[in-house]
This record gives sequence, C-alpha cells and structure tokens, in this order.
Amino acid sequence: MTPFSFMTATEIAFGRGSSLTAADRIRAMAGGGRVLLVHGADGRRADWLAAVLDAPLRLAVPGEPDLPLIRSATETARAAGVVAVVALGGGSAIDAGKAIAALIPATRPITDHLEVVGAGLPLDRPPLPFVAIPTTAGTGAEVTRNAVITVPDHRRKVSLRDPAMLPRLAIVDPALTDGCPRGVTLASGLDAVTQVIEPFCCTRANPLTDALCRDAIPRGLAALIRLMQVQDDTRARDELAWVSLCGGLALANSGLGAVHGLAGPLGGLTGAAHGAICGALLAPVLTANRAGVTDPALAARLDQVGAWIAAAFGLPAEIGLTQAAAHLAQWARAQGLPPLRLDQATRRAAADAAAASSSMRANPAALDADALERIMAAAG
Repeated sequence: MTPFSFMTATEIAFGRGSSLTAADRIRAMAGGGRVLLVHGADGRRADWLAAVLDAPLRLAVPGEPDLPLIRSATETARAAGVVAVVALGGGSAIDAGKAIAALIPATRPITDHLEVVGAGLPLDRPPLPFVAIPTTAGTGAEVTRNAVITVPDHRRKVSLRDPAMLPRLAIVDPALTDGCPRGVTLASGLDAVTQVIEPFCCTRANPLTDALCRDAIPRGLAALIRLMQVQDDTRARDELAWVSLCGGLALANSGLGAVHGLAGPLGGLTGAAHGAICGALLAPVLTANRAGVTDPALAARLDQVGAWIAAAFGLPAEIGLTQAAAHLAQWARAQGLPPLRLDQATRRAAADAAAASSSMRANPAALDADALERIMAAAG
C-alpha cells in the first residue's frame, strides 16, 4: 500500500442541530476577546449567531472574495483586536474568514503568501482560531487548508494555502441549507459531486479518500436528483451536506483534476460562479479523461464513475462513461445550469493558465492546452 497522510479540521461536528452549540464553542475559543463574524451578502441569515455572541465585529462578503476585500478586512479586524474568526455562509464567506484568520497575525504582505501571483511562502505566524459553519452544500471549504481569492489585477483566482489554515472547528448542520434557492442547490451540488469524483479518479487517490468517495459519489448524485424534484426533502439535504464534507476531506488529502484546473482561471476571467463552472465542465472533462487515460487502473475508476451516473438516472450500466456523462450534462442543463459561453481568447487564456495549475498535476490523463480548449467549447 502506498504511504499517505491525512489532515483535516481539529474537530468536525456534523448533523442537524449541531449549530445550536456554536455560540458557546466560539465564546470559549475566544476567551472573552472580540470575534469577527464573516457572513454572506444577506446578513439576516447570520443575525441568530450575532445575537448570542458578545458584540462581534461583522463582515459581509457579497461575492467571491477578492484581494482588496481581504486586505481591508484584515486591517480592520487587526485594529479591532479580533482574537477569533467564525464564518457562517457558503464557500465565499468561509474562504474569506479563513484567509483573514490566517493574515491577522501575519507579518509579511499577503502577496508573499499567495500562489501563482505571489511568492507562495508559508505563513510566518499561526492563524487565529477559526470556526467554519457552511450554509450551502458544495465547496467543502470547512475542512480544507486553503482560501481561494480573486486578484483583479491579474484576473486570476489563486490560493492562500497553509496546513495551519485548517479550521479549529467545522460545524456542518444540514438544517442551515434548508431553503437554499434551487439554482444555488444545483450549482453547489454539482460542485460537491465533482469534488468526490475528481479525488477518486486522480493520480493521488489513497485508501482513506477512496473510502469517502466510493460512498459519496452515488449518494451525492441521488440526493441532487431528488432535490431538483423536491426542494424541501430534508433527508436529501442531509445527504448532500455529507457529500460536500466528504469532498472537502478528499480533495484536501489527495487531489483534483481538470475541472478545477480550469475553474480557477475561468472564475477570474469571467466572474462566473465556481459551482456553475464546475457543473458545466464535469461531463466534458470526464469524457476527455476517459479518451486520454493510459493507466488501466485509472480507466477502471472512470468507468466506475460512469456506472454510478448511469445507475443514478436508471440507465443501463453498459452505456459507458461517455454516454452517462452526456446524460448528466443534458439533465443539468434541463434543470437550469447555464452553459459556458466563452470566446476563443478566453478559452486559450484559461487553457494556458490551467496547464500550470496545481489541480492539473493529479488529473488522470495528460491533457494539453488544445484538449482543454475543446473541453470548454463542449461545455458551452
């Protein structure tokens, strides 16, 4: 067996009602000091937590976090004497909170720590205690060691990454995803499914991530299909929250692939939502990987994914991955997932950037820039 390591949040609390103890846990972590509460654009969804904390400093993150927002919020929180950070929201809020918690104690400029556009240096001080409470089922950011930040000057999304950035506590309460809008459920759910498929098929898969992904892939597909039929199915919400958590655990400890290799550059170039990009790319990436894979073991994993997709839609298992992926793409489009509409220049820029991304290093097939352009064309 190939040696591997596995890292995650210090503690994970999962289940309906698990957020009810959040305030007590956060107060104890802060030791009477001031807390920064990071949330999404609609602050009303965080009022319940703010009301039971001790006058927290609040930060609204209206979209995917960018470098100016992170810089400004870090300076404000540092001046206010913040000693702990909690993020309640989707992946954008959690990534923002994670980054700010890491940067408040730091002595170097933020760009020294950013990948791709900066030096990618490790943190020089331990982050503040950080608590992540997701309200969507998609990114798994509550158990990852990086924060994705848009850098407008470079039109890129890049990571601030360090093992010390893993949250002190991740509270995954599926009840917080109840009432999530249908379009958000679809895009984030496809992201969650992608984030268990790519670690399962990547070159860095290990027995522990395999155990998570083998269970989560069919469960995620079934839950997402069900939620597109019945929005208030709490059991399906619970299942999708579990799959999202598994995806975060898996990607942080194995790898991803071409979907996320392309999604980072495309997010910076187009401003489109990450989940919607991943959902549009998933099927054409699976098809391209199956055509280009040379390792029989990885080919078998891709075929297993095809069988899981076929089973989820009640299709014959023998149709193969290519047809199963095409059916998934048609279904997602029928549910309202927008296509990628990219011009040639954007496709080329994204392909060139993706080729150098960390996610591509674990992709099961060698895909050059031309292949990546064809994938994006098929997704639009």
